[in-house]
Amino acid sequence: MTRAKAISSFISSVTVSLLLALPSHAQEPLPLQTESADSIPLLNGFAISVDLVGPIQRVVGDFGQFEAAFRVNLRDRYFPIVEVGIGNAKHDDVVTLFHYKSAAPYFRLGMDYNMLKDKHDIYRIYGGGRYAFSYFKYDIAHPGVTDPIWKTEAPLVANEEKGHYHWLELSIGVDAKIWGPFHVGWSIRYRRRLIYDYGSTGNAWYVPGYGESGKTRLGGTFNVGIDL
Repeated sequence: MTRAKAISSFISSVTVSLLLALPSHAQEPLPLQTESADSIPLLNGFAISVDLVGPIQRVVGDFGQFEAAFRVNLRDRYFPIVEVGIGNAKHDDVVTLFHYKSAAPYFRLGMDYNMLKDKHDIYRIYGGGRYAFSYFKYDIAHPGVTDPIWKTEAPLVANEEKGHYHWLELSIGVDAKIWGPFHVGWSIRYRRRLIYDYGSTGNAWYVPGYGESGKTRLGGTFNVGIDL
């Protein structure tokens, strides 16, 4: 066999081998491209925070509150939250001469929802709601009330009057990490009372956690917190 025939025979053998291998390779399934699963666990930590608006209200006004919150992080999207505080008021009306005093705890239970598309960002925009309630006692006093029949004056005093108040809150807020686990945020609240009872006096000037009693009320918070 000549050299040319040997080379030709080798090339033919290689070509036939490649042609036989191509169909089997073509039949192999292509790998499927799937979206990567969310690596964030369902329970992604906790956070505690305190509100700074309530103490400032108490210093500059007749009422305020001291409030802390405990928040659960579910995949950076859902945030169940519990808010607990103590409301305090001491008010003297210079026109009506009525004196009012109260100090009692209040509670809020609710959920916040992170509305940002990138839920893992260090910034969050929350929308949420709360169910809140307070069972409280209060004192009222007045130096003199005129009897409509006998036209005599007698002081009005009511101590340890019992009342309760239940209300709903809708909120929108912003939260941002500032350094490591520390973050700050604020919220605006719209409050709507549900069930209430002021006791025998028929009215309570202040409700812990709600503010001045009434059908609806706007409020807000400024929170400083830490992730656990």
